[in-house]
Amino acid sequence: MREENCIFCKIAAGEIPSKTIYEDEQFRVILDISPASKGHALIIPKEHYADIYKLPEDMAGQAMILAKKLALHMTETLNCDGFNIVQNNGETAGQTVFHFHMHLIPRYEQDGNQDKLCWNHLELSQEELEDICQKLSRNL
Repeated sequence: MREENCIFCKIAAGEIPSKTIYEDEQFRVILDISPASKGHALIIPKEHYADIYKLPEDMAGQAMILAKKLALHMTETLNCDGFNIVQNNGETAGQTVFHFHMHLIPRYEQDGNQDKLCWNHLELSQEELEDICQKLSRNL
């Protein structure tokens, strides 16, 4: 299944050139054209799924296995000091291309971005935490 106007569908199909570092039957992994660091890559399914909510469970698992494999390889090859694996869902969460993808971002001690992938921490009471815990654990 493909979306006609989806840029990631076109990249995954090879219709738009990319710097592909890995490809198999289900995924294409490319270097990001606007990288956060040296080696920043994207895991893109060849089939169109708008976000994690639409992604089949088996593909979600395969994507994470691939992310681990690539993180290990990239860490050894690029000599990075850490690694972020990021996956955004929805505009509010920062998703800008509505085709499921995972960011693999090698991190370096001297990259100046140590605090760039962060958010404001909330201070919640024990009662608020308990309420959230009850809601989330119900019917899971």
